[in-house]
Amino acid sequence: MWGSSLLVRSLLAQGLVDELVLMTYPVVLGRGKRVFAGGAEPATFRLVKGHVTPTGVFLARYERAGEVRTGTVGAG
Repeated sequence: MWGSSLLVRSLLAQGLVDELVLMTYPVVLGRGKRVFAGGAEPATFRLVKGHVTPTGVFLARYERAGEVRTGTVGAG
């Protein structure tokens, strides 16, 4: 999905997303749209591929990774 944050939010809320491709830019500009705001169905994704461009942009591809498990970070 390119360019429609409203459609992405609707798909996430319905649990219809099985892959995410995200581009993270190393810039903070202030407030903006939140892709994962309000109503997103909890889901677990795993990083399948990642690449950092020469300008520092992180390109990441995530796929669905099963059920959501909660716990404490670092707990064995």
